[in-house]
Amino acid sequence: MSRYGYGYPRYVSVAQKKAKAENTLKKLKKKDPDISPIEIQGTKLASSWWGISWNKNLEGYADFSNRIGRGRSYVRHGAVLDLKIKEGKIFSLVQGGASRPYIVKINIHKLKSTAWETILQKCRGKIDSMGDLVEGKLPRAMETLLTDSKNGIFPSPSEIQFDCSCPDGASMCKHVAATLYGVGARLDNDPSLFFTLRGVNMEALVSQTLKNEADTLLKRARSKSSGRIIQNADLSSTFGIEMEGGKNPPLGQKHKKSKPKLVISPATSKKSSVPKDAKPLLPGIKSRKKPMNNNPDYDLVVAMIRRRRVKGIGFKEIKERTGIEDTKIRNILFRAKQKNEIKNISRGLYIKET
Repeated sequence: MSRYGYGYPRYVSVAQKKAKAENTLKKLKKKDPDISPIEIQGTKLASSWWGISWNKNLEGYADFSNRIGRGRSYVRHGAVLDLKIKEGKIFSLVQGGASRPYIVKINIHKLKSTAWETILQKCRGKIDSMGDLVEGKLPRAMETLLTDSKNGIFPSPSEIQFDCSCPDGASMCKHVAATLYGVGARLDNDPSLFFTLRGVNMEALVSQTLKNEADTLLKRARSKSSGRIIQNADLSSTFGIEMEGGKNPPLGQKHKKSKPKLVISPATSKKSSVPKDAKPLLPGIKSRKKPMNNNPDYDLVVAMIRRRRVKGIGFKEIKERTGIEDTKIRNILFRAKQKNEIKNISRGLYIKET
């Protein structure tokens, strides 16, 4: 029977909505262990620069501003049971009033190559490392460029098409709105997904700057009477890059056959140090002297995650057991995910990639 007899929907409390979403999520996880729900911690829908900027961009358009707010309560109550981001596509399952969750599909245009090249030119020299980009530690001028409503990298309403299996006839239903806010929350954990979504290479924002600095330093070293040449390892630790032999240099530039290629690495510090109060190495890890990736901290973190094959290990525990600083851990996690060595099973929780 409808509420008060006037045709209003039956009132459902917040606790009932949460319980319904949790019950459905448990059933879905039994069928699909890789399901990836959105879990909001605290009062903010997003806390990183990337997540906040994504939400502000959507809320800044008149076409969306009056409707996207409908999804705030849904995403807060855990209604987004699964969310996947791929190149140009977003897929989600959102628990609504029906017993089964609704299916949401969103298509977002890839960033045009001409617009991306313009952004690369304007941002050149304004960022020092991949870590700064991931953390959203950007100069104000660069933030303005990236978030510009006409020429930035965030999508406009005309670049977004969405569809939901619910019966709501609104152009943007609550389930679509909740999904879009869910993307902002997901970017908190992995900003690289934004670049995946828009079909561009995030490394290109910093690669040219690092290459120019490295080439300048090499020329200076070679010009000295002693003939001393800076070694690749020094360049790696100084600039956060790795030297490799290869055919395809960054940004389409051609190198001579004898000239190595520069490849971006999240490393930002010259030396890797472990605080005195850090806990000892895990059993089975005998030494840090010969790391597989020339980075003992990287190997230690990845080894810890691999040992937690079922339940995974959280960011806080990694920090407590290794003593490695927050930024360096995030850079390691980002790099390991890019190499498909680990994966997220929930916010801040990692396991070995199967």
